[in-house]
Amino acid sequence: MADRYEHISVVIPAYNPDHQLIYIARELSRESFENIIIVDDGSGEASAPVFETLARMPSCSVLRHAENSGKGKALKTAFAYYSRHHPKGLGVVTADADGQHRPEDIKKTAEELIRQPDKLILGVRDFSEEDIPLRSRFGNVMTKMVVKAAAGMKITDTQTGLRGIPRTFTEELLQVSGERYEFEMKMILACKTYKRSIAEVTVDTIYIDDNESSHFHPLLDSIKIYYVFLRFLFSSLASFVVDVGLFALFSTLFKALMPMGFIIAATIFARVLSSLFNYLMNRNVVFRSYQYPARTLMKYYTLAALQMGASAGGVYMLYHTLGGHEVPIKIGVDSLLFLLSFYIQRTWVFKNETSYVGEEVSDY
Repeated sequence: MADRYEHISVVIPAYNPDHQLIYIARELSRESFENIIIVDDGSGEASAPVFETLARMPSCSVLRHAENSGKGKALKTAFAYYSRHHPKGLGVVTADADGQHRPEDIKKTAEELIRQPDKLILGVRDFSEEDIPLRSRFGNVMTKMVVKAAAGMKITDTQTGLRGIPRTFTEELLQVSGERYEFEMKMILACKTYKRSIAEVTVDTIYIDDNESSHFHPLLDSIKIYYVFLRFLFSSLASFVVDVGLFALFSTLFKALMPMGFIIAATIFARVLSSLFNYLMNRNVVFRSYQYPARTLMKYYTLAALQMGASAGGVYMLYHTLGGHEVPIKIGVDSLLFLLSFYIQRTWVFKNETSYVGEEVSDY
């Protein structure tokens, strides 16, 4: 059992840790973890004795940032070090420095990584327990919903820092942008890009001081995490405004010329122009996809034609059922079609041309 974790390293990013980190490192050493990589992310002088003690431990390697650079950057520093110094390693297990992850659960995550060495292993908590801090419960629910909508991934615990990461994936993650908390979310989304499966193991739920030490800010960090998703919403809203404006214009022009068919004609003219605007926005601004434009254009307009038919048919039926008010009806019908359009664009139109990481890769 002494060499059970020979090819597994434990990575712990630390910012101003206390002696709890020394306890964790000692317990992991007793559990036969011989490679513990600790990153001092620009901690203050008060934490210097902690890192000095860790540096004297044979099982620990202490890396240092001159200034605080964020958890994502600390993880990348550790991944790069691991890749250089452990070329035959199986992978790493990341854990927090504040004691939220018990050595037993770190061990459990490592065991799962050994069993499934090609998957990202998440040590997930039970958020149904009554003592979960509201801040953490809200953040997890919000991120779960957006990850499900944006990438079609069902994750139990999106915020967990306890993860088993295959060695090859640590190298791929060096190309993923993000240097602070958002990097952990992008790590999950990167599984979509690099076609890597995710497995989960249940771990104890531990919060220190009601999780006040957490650096996760639901609103600010969600904006960083879902930058591409927000760009898509902006593109869709702009195209929606263009479409409704053109529909109002064309319906006014055509109403006197073709009283029975002006809705369909106005829908067609408005949708052709607004869809071209939307395609260019999605291709060049949202997904930034420059490969195989003919293929994406064909797929996009196939979707646009189907959506146009659904819009025209829906508005036509409701107009003659309810009588008048074609513009409000148009807004209602197209609001429902928007959700379906996003799902199809994500899973079909731009599936092969875009990354789900969240932003372009960095030069790190």
